Amino acid sequence: MNKRIAILATDGFEESELQSPKEAIEKQGWQAEIVSLKSGTIKAWAKSDWGKEYPVDNIIDDVKASEYDGLLIPGGVINPDKLRRENKVLDFVKDFFDAKKPVAAICHGPQVLISAGVVSGRELTSFESVKIDLQNAGAAWVDEEVVVDNGLVTSRSPQDLPAFNRKMIEEFKEGPHE
Repeated sequence: MNKRIAILATDGFEESELQSPKEAIEKQGWQAEIVSLKSGTIKAWAKSDWGKEYPVDNIIDDVKASEYDGLLIPGGVINPDKLRRENKVLDFVKDFFDAKKPVAAICHGPQVLISAGVVSGRELTSFESVKIDLQNAGAAWVDEEVVVDNGLVTSRSPQDLPAFNRKMIEEFKEGPHE
């Protein structure tokens, strides 16, 4: 079955955390669409400096969670901080959780989940500096390369990408979780 996965990102996403999962999604024969705040291109952050530009497929104003089978939120320090300020983004994320569709977030990506109010009572991981924010939002934080909680897949950093991608694909294949 062909799946359509939304990749929620804007300028300042960690390049490997978008590129590697996007390739894993496309390797399944699925559509991976970058959804952003603006049309045109968004610029990656690659470890310590600006990276490549990536074409935006859709802007947040023009999409609904119902049009997608899953959601990926890459990290980077700048990306989630910009995304979490936008109510349209937070509503989009909440709609995936309301529909019990699989969501994958890595590194600083879970900051968007905190702002969307969807982490309380869930077990997840993130980049170390996000740990206290997740705990304060009611999540159980664990230090593991990949954590799955009822369709929510999280990982800590680019080093965890192989495990993250495997679990993300597995959850996207399973589809909505009751």
